[in-house]
Amino acid sequence: MRISIIGTGYLGAVHAACMAELGHEVLGVDSDAAKISLLTEGRAPFFEPGLTDILAGNLDGGRLRFSTSIAEAARFAELHFVCVGTPQLPGALAADLRGIEAVMDELTPKLTRDCLVVGKSTVPVGTAALLADRLGRLAPAGITAELAWNPEFLREGFAVRDTLQPDRLVVGTSSARADAVLRDVYAPLLELGTPYVSTDLATAELAKVAANAFLATKISFINAVADVCEAAGADVVTLAETLGHDKRIGRHFLSAGLGFGGGCLPKDIRAFVARADELGAADSVRFLTEVDEVNNARRRHAVDLARDLVGGSFAGRRVAILGAAFKPNTDDVRESPALEVAAAIRAEGALVRVHDPKAIDNARSKRPELDYCDEPEKACEGADVVLHLTEWKDYLELDPARLGSVVRATRILDGRNVLPLARWRDAGWTVRSMGRPSALSGSAGQRTAAVRLPPPCRSPSAGIVVTGAGRWGEGRRPRPSPRLLPRQPHQEPLPTSCSVTISDRLES
Repeated sequence: MRISIIGTGYLGAVHAACMAELGHEVLGVDSDAAKISLLTEGRAPFFEPGLTDILAGNLDGGRLRFSTSIAEAARFAELHFVCVGTPQLPGALAADLRGIEAVMDELTPKLTRDCLVVGKSTVPVGTAALLADRLGRLAPAGITAELAWNPEFLREGFAVRDTLQPDRLVVGTSSARADAVLRDVYAPLLELGTPYVSTDLATAELAKVAANAFLATKISFINAVADVCEAAGADVVTLAETLGHDKRIGRHFLSAGLGFGGGCLPKDIRAFVARADELGAADSVRFLTEVDEVNNARRRHAVDLARDLVGGSFAGRRVAILGAAFKPNTDDVRESPALEVAAAIRAEGALVRVHDPKAIDNARSKRPELDYCDEPEKACEGADVVLHLTEWKDYLELDPARLGSVVRATRILDGRNVLPLARWRDAGWTVRSMGRPSALSGSAGQRTAAVRLPPPCRSPSAGIVVTGAGRWGEGRRPRPSPRLLPRQPHQEPLPTSCSVTISDRLES
């Protein structure tokens, strides 16, 4: 099938290459001539594992080409995927739809054949219905142009795999014809057993924003619990593992730390709140405002922890930042927690040096006031504290002893809770984590801690004592669990404290 991809940013470039990989003839279109020049040469304008290979292969195979002309796309294709960005409106929570509206206004009058226009951008629910009306009004006489919605569910760093091996395909249409066309487009994936959900336009729009809202909520939940863990001396990493064993919950997106960022989750949950308000359902999603606040608070908390590590003030201190991208395996620095922490620390008087394996150029463009280094060791030279803020594999493989030889003080904040704590401690480092007991970040060896137990629950009216399961000490009479015990005249008192050994093997 002849397909055009309008908008060759992160979503569009990946989708264009992958549609060609599935055997379609594909024309990618963008108004940015520099971007089109790079893509024509087989070079991706951003870092995404695997993309360059399939770009080059399909350019060479003649199935893929790029242009700056929407008129050419209108003449060429029978199916148009619209993949333009919908960023957050400046000074508002809502999504900025001007880009996608401009594409529709430019493409539709130029159509020369019956076609299907398919939106892939993330939009507020109700947008597709408005665009469908626009499409009908602007289409030339005698041309039948129909709108469908096919949201993307890509993860940066895994976008090629997520396109060619998706968890599911969601398609919102208004006719059997449109559904049949999209089934044909994705036939190779359907043959592999990929679930295909055919629904209406509004449900398809909500499928993406609801998924992102849920993932954001899960991340903020475990980060809120991390604060409780710090206050109680508990370990959020071990707690997340226990939660993850529950099949109703699962382990994914339960990694406490610095929180989420990027060009999707933050702006999508805000746009969801804004649209719900317009629909009169604001109260139902008000909790998402708290999800956003919990996420932003993680960055402030990281700054506080780092400040404590250097004695209460950043003035005149050297701080090394490992990571600038919002997550590993991408060079995307949009709403990057790492960069925001770095900028906040610099604003308090520190000399901040930043390293990232792929995102230095984008970071420098966004935060030119920071200093950048090409090697992590260079960023750490003379540092009073090191902050690990993006969980690149490169950082997990760093030699703590070697790094310890270049810093001024062996202190590190693990903002992602993934560093091997014992290895860093054994090399003499003081390690502070987010949501883990400070004892786990101290000196090696086992430690004994007194744990205060809550008093037993006594009910005078019922004459019973309710206690927890297990034995309080050796030589006690075994008791069933749980148990309701009649009060005895000479019942021995229950203990209110005991000693437990905290093991050093609590590592991520």
